Amino acid sequence: MTAGTTTRRRRHPLRWLLLALVLLPILEIVALVAVGRSIGVGWTLVLLLAMALAGAWLARRETGRTYRSLQRALESGRMPTDEATDAILVMVGGFLLILPGFLTDIVGLLLVLPFTRPTARRLLQTVVAARVLGVGGGSTPGRRPPSAGPPGRGQVIEGEVVSETPPPGTAGPGTARTLEP
Repeated sequence: MTAGTTTRRRRHPLRWLLLALVLLPILEIVALVAVGRSIGVGWTLVLLLAMALAGAWLARRETGRTYRSLQRALESGRMPTDEATDAILVMVGGFLLILPGFLTDIVGLLLVLPFTRPTARRLLQTVVAARVLGVGGGSTPGRRPPSAGPPGRGQVIEGEVVSETPPPGTAGPGTARTLEP
């Protein structure tokens, strides 16, 4: 694989982001015009304002619930993967709810509402896991280049252990580390 192909593949998500940044305002304007023609300009503005206020309130409420859930998971000593994912979804959803527009409000509601968030959470966790593990093609951080060959087939350097005692200042296998000022 050449350097040009790797660079091109890594920029691929940026192309999607650029496309979304161009298309989203166009789609929002089309939706606003359609709603404005259907219910009138005044009611459309009132609806937009009401949705932004309700979205801000909902995002604030769900942020508090997510934060408390995250704290409980940390206090219990378990890994808070679902809670951290929920926090990300609520943050993105709250941002989308505050933006003016009906399409962003719909997506924001799907990310913030407690009964739709588990589906969004599973989708996000699946996408991130596939990206990290290198499933689904493209150049991803967890993927080995094809020219590297199978793992464990590199050059072997033989040697012997001279001393099993740790160097001074480091903790051994059975000792606790202490920080000195």
